[in-house]
Amino acid sequence: MSGRLITLEGGEGAGKSTLLSGLREHLEAAGLRVLCTREPGGTATGERIRALVLDPAQGAMAAETELLLMFAARAQLVREVLRPALAAGQWVLCDRFTDASYAYQGGGRGVDPARIAELEALATQGLKPDLTLLLDLPVHHGRARANGRGAVDRIETEDDGFFQRVRGAYLARARAEPARFRVIDASAPPAEVLRAAIEAVDALRDGARS
Repeated sequence: MSGRLITLEGGEGAGKSTLLSGLREHLEAAGLRVLCTREPGGTATGERIRALVLDPAQGAMAAETELLLMFAARAQLVREVLRPALAAGQWVLCDRFTDASYAYQGGGRGVDPARIAELEALATQGLKPDLTLLLDLPVHHGRARANGRGAVDRIETEDDGFFQRVRGAYLARARAEPARFRVIDASAPPAEVLRAAIEAVDALRDGARS
C-alpha cells in the first residue's frame, strides 16, 4: 500500500468533523490525493447500518448485536473503500475505526477485548491506521457540545458513566501504542487542535518520503 490511513477518534463532541475538514485542506494543499470517510458508514451498506445503530427509536440493543453491526459495516468499508484507496496511493482520513469498538463496545459496554480482537482480525484482515489522532476532552465538556447540536442519537443518550469508560478505554489504547497515537487536547481552541494534528500528520508525511 502506497497510501496512508489516518483515523480520528474521540468521544462525543470532540470535534472530529471540524478537524477532518482542516486536515483534508492541508493535505490537498500539499499535493496529496485525499479520501474522507466515516464509521459506521462510508458505503451504502455501512450507511444503512449506521442509521440502524444510531436511531434513538431503536431502543435497547444487546452489546453483542451493536458490536457485530459495527464490524459488519467496517468489513464492507475495508474491502470496498479503504484498501482500494490506499492501494491507489490516496491518503485516507477516517472518522473512527477499530479503536472505537474497543472504546465504545469494550470500555462502554463491557465486551471482552479478546472478542473484539477476534472480529478485528476477520473484518480488517490486518489493516491498521498509520496514525491515530485521539481528540481527548472531559466528558461533561464533550457532552455539552454534542447536546448543543440538537437531537441526540441512540448512543449519545447514554449516561456520563458510560462515556467515562469510553474515554478511559481510548486513553489506555493510546498508552499501549504511543507510536501510533497522538493525543490532542480537544478542549483547546480549534486552531490549536488543527495545528497539533497537522504537526503529527506532517511527521507521518516526512516518514513516508524518507
